[in-house]
Amino acid sequence: MKILKVEKNEAGQRLDKLLMKQLNKAPKSFIYKMLRKKNITLNGKKAEGSEITQINDEIKLFLSDETIEKFIEKHETTVVEREFDIIYEDNNILVVNKPAGLLSQKAAPEDISLVEQVISYMLTSGQITQEQLETFKPSICNRLDRNTSGLVVTGKSLIGLQTMAGLFRDRSLHKYYLCIVKGMIEKPSHISGYLKKYEKTNQVTVSKTNLKDSAPIQTEYEPVQYNKDYTLLKVKLITGKTHQIRAHLSSIGHPIIGDSKYGDRNINKWFHKEYGLEHQLLHSYQIIFPKMTGEFHHLSNMNLTAKEPEVFKRIEEQLFT
Repeated sequence: MKILKVEKNEAGQRLDKLLMKQLNKAPKSFIYKMLRKKNITLNGKKAEGSEITQINDEIKLFLSDETIEKFIEKHETTVVEREFDIIYEDNNILVVNKPAGLLSQKAAPEDISLVEQVISYMLTSGQITQEQLETFKPSICNRLDRNTSGLVVTGKSLIGLQTMAGLFRDRSLHKYYLCIVKGMIEKPSHISGYLKKYEKTNQVTVSKTNLKDSAPIQTEYEPVQYNKDYTLLKVKLITGKTHQIRAHLSSIGHPIIGDSKYGDRNINKWFHKEYGLEHQLLHSYQIIFPKMTGEFHHLSNMNLTAKEPEVFKRIEEQLFT
């Protein structure tokens, strides 16, 4: 027999989902059969699996050690080097400055992404254990393209992950970017359109009309500095679609410098030769939290910023001073 005590990061989910994480090699049919036969109980009572677990709930597995061992596959997390800077941290969230070139999430099994680096950081700092990782994995709440730098919010706890994901989903957390684009922009603007994604090429197109399978997008921007050839823009992302800022600005004739998919090839070549630029000059530099209550009240109206990468700052200074 094995007794499991529900901890903070395991509470608030269905019992059957939690059991599938604990017995990660067991078929669903086996877990439901054990529940029906009362070989798995919740707080000493028969359970169906749809119950929502609470902190300190007691789950008893009336199974042999051999059976339990057979249905558990342990995943040892490898410690990896941390590339991100920490901007803010508390018990529930971690806000980091992701460097350009680092994936937000894995694209292939062998990838080391920001998620793996965050988990490794929490392991080495004693904030989570290998055993706890079997039922809860810290993760990111917003994604940036591989070659976009800047602020990413991660959930260190289940409630942190759920709460932050909710803020991004309902757009109550405001996100601002800095980018350097081709051409002179003198006035602020709010632009809208429709974005369509092509999975095979991992590219998008932007149009003024609603095409089949397209989604409405809205982007606001205002010039910070400009000359006759280039503009430093502050962009507010209202909707958050794949490659939205990059494709939307390109569609109005102001592609981002260094953007290999939507940019100007000749300009990109020049900046690569002059500055060694290998990524788009797009940086998620500011987030502003809405009014928060309860466990997250200390985040109310908090304003967090992240420094631009060195090459971004260098180009910015030379173009506009």
